Amino acid sequence: MSVGPNVSVLIPCHNAAPHIAATLESVLAQSWQPLEVIVVDDGSTDASASMLSQYARRGVGVIQQENSGAGAARNRAFAACSGQLVLFLDADDLINRDHISSLHAAIAGAPGCIAMSQWDRFHVSPDEAAFPHRQSYCDALGAVWLAQDWMHARSMTQCGMFLIPRAILVSVGGWDERLSLGPIDDFEFYARVVASSAGVRHAPSARLYYRSGLNGSLSGRRSRKAAEAAFLSLMLGTQHLLDAEDSLRTRRACANVLQNFEYTYYPAHADLRAKIRARVAELGGSDLAPDGPPDFQTLRQIVGWRAARRVQHLAESLGLNRAARKTYLASRLDPRERPT
Repeated sequence: MSVGPNVSVLIPCHNAAPHIAATLESVLAQSWQPLEVIVVDDGSTDASASMLSQYARRGVGVIQQENSGAGAARNRAFAACSGQLVLFLDADDLINRDHISSLHAAIAGAPGCIAMSQWDRFHVSPDEAAFPHRQSYCDALGAVWLAQDWMHARSMTQCGMFLIPRAILVSVGGWDERLSLGPIDDFEFYARVVASSAGVRHAPSARLYYRSGLNGSLSGRRSRKAAEAAFLSLMLGTQHLLDAEDSLRTRRACANVLQNFEYTYYPAHADLRAKIRARVAELGGSDLAPDGPPDFQTLRQIVGWRAARRVQHLAESLGLNRAARKTYLASRLDPRERPT
């Protein structure tokens, strides 16, 4: 069993009854001690409160509050915690037994640095996670790490990946509660934290199992309020990096991350996308290609990404198969749309 500075694991919980027990079991099984675990029940209307009361008898701190969003719940948990090191964890994810021990080992003797784990997705069983190597698995200065992670605009800064010294959080402040309605509230937070740190240290033996495919998850929200929150998170987060290092490299990385908003939300929210395009131009332009499934990529080469994105959205909403997508394209494509 590893012993060292007190670590606080902070978990926001809103209607997570199907998964919170598995999450807490993975935390309570950690080889690291001493460990403080605090869960903020953010106005759950399911059986979460009843389940949490059982874990309170096992030493888990449970705080009840009216539904205020994940950011507010995380800030509430941080205000109540005492750990010298802090790990934010979502209520449906899992960590391996040596997760915290491995993260701590990565930053032992590296003051001001943040530790980062591996991660991978699963839908039903954590055995599905394969943990492929990613370019972000490296030791680097904060601004360097962010620029490298963002260059292809597919960054992943999920909460449970990072072990953060308390002093950094006190210095940079907590979660921006305006962003909780969006799918990437963690983007701004970790951009601010990492950019202000002495660097990132990779812990290859630490593993986060990221549960995917949940109905109603933040990452699946496409409402106007969600888009506005994502827009603000991106604008603020990219500025954090530029404040730390304004260079050709960081400008291109920021432009690519912002360009991905245009690709993701098209054709909706034209006003927000126009602001994104203007900011991308200010930063010198983007070289990012749009992401999407094979059918989208095939159509993109023929008719351009905008028309292909419309077909993709239609297929997703109606469950159209590949043949139906082509039929729709042939009958509905605006001839003015050309590849770009």
